[in-house]
Amino acid sequence: MEIEFVSGVAVIAPDPVQSHRLYVDTLGLPLTSQGGDYFHSELIPGTKHFGVWPLSQAAEACFGKEQWPAHLAVPQVSIEFDVADATRVQAAADELAAAGYELLHPVRQEPWGQTVVRLLSPEGAIVGISYVPSMHQ
Repeated sequence: MEIEFVSGVAVIAPDPVQSHRLYVDTLGLPLTSQGGDYFHSELIPGTKHFGVWPLSQAAEACFGKEQWPAHLAVPQVSIEFDVADATRVQAAADELAAAGYELLHPVRQEPWGQTVVRLLSPEGAIVGISYVPSMHQ
């Protein structure tokens, strides 16, 4: 697997209001929302994408329901690594599965064009291997 760059980092927020207070109100990060509790920015130097991702939305993205499964560690952060093209996401998923990692969901394309597969790291982070076309232009 050949990772090209870190495409995104998001803290996982069990309480989005308190997280918004820290990251936006106190730290002054230029995070915006397109409706809902997910706040993000592509304008913070050193990152392509930084977000505050509600735990309920992370659960929905991985499992299709708003509750994080009780048998898994509750994640604190999400880190996504981009590969060169969408076909390499499936190759990465196959490599991860062959190495014994349990994938949180199979490879899929999100409505905004990102192709992604995710797993839970030994530290309890959601780790995504993805291809985001707009980040490769």
